Amino acid sequence: MSEIETRIAEMATAARAASRALAATPTARKAAALKAAAAAIRAAAAAILAANAEDMKAAEARGTSGAMLDRLRLDDARLEGIAAGVEAVAALPDPVGAPIKGWTQPNGLKFEQVRVPLGVIGIIYESRPNVTVDAGALCLMSGNACILRGGSEALATSKALHAAFIAGIASEGLPADAVQLVDTSDRAAVGAMLGAAGLIDIIIPRGGKGLVARVQAEARVPVLAHLDGICHVYIDRDADADKAEAIALNAKLRRTGICGAAETLLIDEAAQATGARVVKALLDAGCEVRGDDAVRAIDPRVVAADDADWGTEYLDAIISAKVVDGVSGAAEHIARHGSAHTESIITENAETANRFLAGVDSAIVIHNASTQFADGGEFGFGAEIGIATGRLHARGPVALEGLTTYKTVVRGNGQVRP
Repeated sequence: MSEIETRIAEMATAARAASRALAATPTARKAAALKAAAAAIRAAAAAILAANAEDMKAAEARGTSGAMLDRLRLDDARLEGIAAGVEAVAALPDPVGAPIKGWTQPNGLKFEQVRVPLGVIGIIYESRPNVTVDAGALCLMSGNACILRGGSEALATSKALHAAFIAGIASEGLPADAVQLVDTSDRAAVGAMLGAAGLIDIIIPRGGKGLVARVQAEARVPVLAHLDGICHVYIDRDADADKAEAIALNAKLRRTGICGAAETLLIDEAAQATGARVVKALLDAGCEVRGDDAVRAIDPRVVAADDADWGTEYLDAIISAKVVDGVSGAAEHIARHGSAHTESIITENAETANRFLAGVDSAIVIHNASTQFADGGEFGFGAEIGIATGRLHARGPVALEGLTTYKTVVRGNGQVRP
């Protein structure tokens, strides 16, 4: 066993002990620890922002893209948002021990399914220092211990955030090993976590396609993940033009570097006047539009889309655009090219909206609102550990309930099986 494998095994063993303690920790005590962590983050703001400035300077020197720099950057407002997110998690209902369902068999046995923590969670992420705190808060409140491996580009920021978080929870008597940070940029640490079957219960990657693909290919531990966020906005023939313009611009341009940013605009062939208005608004706002022949006819600034554009997560001020044959054409395009993340329909026709919401098989489907609401905080979850686009265990923003499984409690009165 290599040195880094030994280190990860030691961390996982300590995390297992901490997870057993957390599973039995009362809700009020977990909430108090999280509130103390939020206060500690605020108190350490100067040190955290100084560490982030160090990471930003190094990232800029490496020529890191604007979208990645935006993910990495912290300021006073974003740091306050991180601290407030921890407090929001502390105020959420505790899922541990919550009943799911119960029933009684004819022989008198009483059955009840209740939520329990997953155990030890490994989280591997890139460029997002806020994940250090979001993941720690969600895991702790759901009774799980976690091992965090952030990207090397955010290592100084992650260390500063982690130090403040641990100081806060330790001040309330919770184990520091409940939230551990792999404080090395050695890529071998990722491999060690992926191979830690029996030590780590589940891996959650949060990052670019390369990272997630590697995790899914190499992991010997169950994985909860999504690849690309290829999100669509569909403008229906019954769309309100003002809503369509406002929603499409927000979905694409509010923050281009997040997975909930729209990457493709679909326009009903019977809504081309509204579609033209939206395309021009995007172009005027500085967004590059790559369109099919029908969209290119709208404005000479539209460039030709190729086949690869329909499946590209730009994470930039670029959007592909296509005219489709109504809601069925939109659903067909999404099924062929989408990543099962988030899709939005803009329409005033409730029946059409319901057809879209029922027929599009993505983790999140939205009517008359921006795809950028694909966020655990906006769902009322306080924060999220990631957005899952698979079909097993959890789907969409993964928060407290998504970090639990269940066990079945059976109560009898002397029954034996014949």
